[in-house]
Amino acid sequence: MAIMLVIEDEEPIQELIKEYLAPLKIEIYQAYSGEEGVEKYKELMEKGKRPDLVIMDLKLPGIDGVEATKRILKIDPKARVYGFTAYFGTSWAKELEKAGAKGVIARPVGFDGFRDIVKDLLKSND
Repeated sequence: MAIMLVIEDEEPIQELIKEYLAPLKIEIYQAYSGEEGVEKYKELMEKGKRPDLVIMDLKLPGIDGVEATKRILKIDPKARVYGFTAYFGTSWAKELEKAGAKGVIARPVGFDGFRDIVKDLLKSND
């Protein structure tokens, strides 16, 4: 079963992601701030549950998505981090990719589109 860490501070978005990805049978872990996301990634690694995918919001309380991405990649240089944000066309989103994210998924794709993208990303990880 694929393991995914979702770092997103808005609970409704977390719930929507969980709901829409339910058919994919993914083990989803949630974090509501950049720091919590980095800690959770570390914990999962220690338990031998390395996330196959990290979904990262840019705008987070505490450290932002760019900084959280850098810290996760320090823990695990092979981490697959993707932004999922409304700020996809901005220089901020480019910063996320510079920090090492594999890509940025535009929030306007909607949650059905998001599910399809995640399914493809997980397939390419097999």
